[in-house]
Amino acid sequence: MSELHWLSAAQAARAIAAKELSPVALMQALLDRIARLDPKLNVFIRLDAEAALAAAMAAETEAAAGRLRGPLHGVPVGIKDIIDVAGLPTTAHSKILEDNIAAADAVCVQKLRGAGAIVLGKVATHEFAIGGPSFDLPWPPARNPWNTDHHPGGSSSGSGAGVAGGLFPLALGTDTGGSVRNPASCCGIVGLKPTYGLVSRRGVLPLSFTLDHIGPMTRSVADNALMLEAIGGHDPLDPGSAASAAGRYAAALDRSVRGLRVGFVRHFHEVDVPAEPEVTAALAHVARTLQMEGAEVRGIRLPTLGEFAAVNRVILQSEAWAIHAPWLRERPGDYGQLSRRRLMAGAFFGAGDYVQAQRRRLQMIAEIEAAFREVDVLLCASSMDPPCRIDRPADIDRTYARQARTPFNVSGHPALAMLAGLSVDGLPISVQFVGRYFEEATVFQVARAWEQAAGTDKKHPPVV
Repeated sequence: MSELHWLSAAQAARAIAAKELSPVALMQALLDRIARLDPKLNVFIRLDAEAALAAAMAAETEAAAGRLRGPLHGVPVGIKDIIDVAGLPTTAHSKILEDNIAAADAVCVQKLRGAGAIVLGKVATHEFAIGGPSFDLPWPPARNPWNTDHHPGGSSSGSGAGVAGGLFPLALGTDTGGSVRNPASCCGIVGLKPTYGLVSRRGVLPLSFTLDHIGPMTRSVADNALMLEAIGGHDPLDPGSAASAAGRYAAALDRSVRGLRVGFVRHFHEVDVPAEPEVTAALAHVARTLQMEGAEVRGIRLPTLGEFAAVNRVILQSEAWAIHAPWLRERPGDYGQLSRRRLMAGAFFGAGDYVQAQRRRLQMIAEIEAAFREVDVLLCASSMDPPCRIDRPADIDRTYARQARTPFNVSGHPALAMLAGLSVDGLPISVQFVGRYFEEATVFQVARAWEQAAGTDKKHPPVV
């Protein structure tokens, strides 16, 4: 345990429970690493070091007495700064909310604390989870630990960079058009967008009421399952919450994929939005590996990425305009240029556009559901490119649209992005696994089979 910063959450929790690891020692090791690396990575908007150390001391006392709060006892976690943490500002990385102090924890944070996790602080996001990476905001954008000249993905940028860089083993992100899975893809970690409504959104700043999801971001599939068990479950005070209890996702992790039917959605990256050759080769390798593990891989067709993107755009920008219109009218200059431009577009959609997008959405969901009558899980691209440089706005604009994450915000199916390999430049390449509603366990099962075969959870950025 010489490199405490690379311990998984499960490893740390087991060692703490066995009294082999001090929560204070773990916390201090991470705080020392944050002090050394965060000036390069810009992960934290607000590091709550004093409170985190105090919580670690309390966790150590409890562990010594054999009192464990839950399966994440003493494990540090980073919180995306659109999610409320009591007593800390929820700024959304924006001047608009610089002084917005949260009165209470968001439900997902409450649940993490109940499982024993310790909040380290609030981490960077694209402004209001839509505008970024931006250099005209009160805080700088987070950077990719694989190469700090490169984009870490967004909008859960600080969550992705912090987990990949070993600043914390767990983080909360949000996903409206891919914002958990984009940084997971760019930073080479595991990011899950759960089934719509599985995780409560109460206490989280909304971007799009019918597309928003809260999801776990980790360095391993096992940690992702463990975190989802902690944060999932019905919340009667969230109108979008599903009447479903959290599952036992870790139980099936090491189950063989032999006999599972995997639908490979090749047209996403071969026809709709042609991927970089390295990405195409990596996806083919994932498919072959699963076949060698005993899965049956067959081709599946869904609506095109262009159709999914159009529907997502109309719904997201219409709903985001409904949320932001008062501030945009009163304080337009306090937004960064990127988020202002993206949010203002919603003013030009009419009611008819929104209704037609929602009608087409239902048809698309039906087509995905039909595919799941033939297969158990889908395999497809996440990003069509490795991460681009952070200082090239044209490249960021181009690559943001070159992805296959948006379809599953439109449909609400659980979707997980993770490392598929490294580019010739040593940057992460990603793959995405998608499951039936509330069948996250199957998604984890397939993702774990790939992780074990490829050793993706053992690959860390060389620059940190």
